[in-house]
Amino acid sequence: MDLAGKVALVTGASSGIGRAVAERFVREGARVAWVARRREALEAAVAGCDNPSACLATPADVTHRQEVTRAIDHTAAHFGRLDVLVNAAGMLKAGSIESTTDVDWSEHMKLNLDAAWFAMQAALPHLKATRGSVVNVSSVASVRVFPNVLAYCVSKAALDQLTQCAAIELAPLGVRVNAVNPGVVVTNLHKAGGMAGEAYSTFLERSKTTHPLGRVGSSDEIAEAVLFLASERAGWITGHLMVVDGGRQLTCAR
Repeated sequence: MDLAGKVALVTGASSGIGRAVAERFVREGARVAWVARRREALEAAVAGCDNPSACLATPADVTHRQEVTRAIDHTAAHFGRLDVLVNAAGMLKAGSIESTTDVDWSEHMKLNLDAAWFAMQAALPHLKATRGSVVNVSSVASVRVFPNVLAYCVSKAALDQLTQCAAIELAPLGVRVNAVNPGVVVTNLHKAGGMAGEAYSTFLERSKTTHPLGRVGSSDEIAEAVLFLASERAGWITGHLMVVDGGRQLTCAR
């Protein structure tokens, strides 16, 4: 799945799935713009890459349209093109229909949905020129309901709709749009949402029983799926929601 000569922009690239995707793309020969909010963490991630010279650290808060547009235009100007957009920035915070606040709801929608929308709109002129592709990192929580993560589930379901609506509209232009929907993956997502220490360890241990393959996933495994959808090997695939979840979606909600 050689990406030599291609240029990609990955949001959420300072850690977790976003970082794994950016690293994997670089190993496949792509030049990659790494986008994240925290400059120090972003620059540290780029410095740890196999080929930092193929990387462009681009700090931006993707919940703000102007910053997203600036990052994308800067990437296209720096590298001369843009072939792939990966929207991997996201958040998760516990909350039920009773406990979710307006702020919680808004934060989920801004980062998990609006940020992808902003990036897709800003990237479209460049992707039309290269007949490129978009891969959105969604979640199995978009296709299966889970209790106490209301805003997260709804935001990811909306991201799936954005993915498929954009796919059918952009197909005549040669631009493909797909999503990867992971199950539980070991990243900072849950910790950043308030689950830490023993609670997180217990959650991971329990996840071995809720995922039929008997384990949680890794960021590298999700990166492989993103790489496939972004590559020419998936050239006849668009509007697809690729669930990579160890069989989690096959089970009853619990």
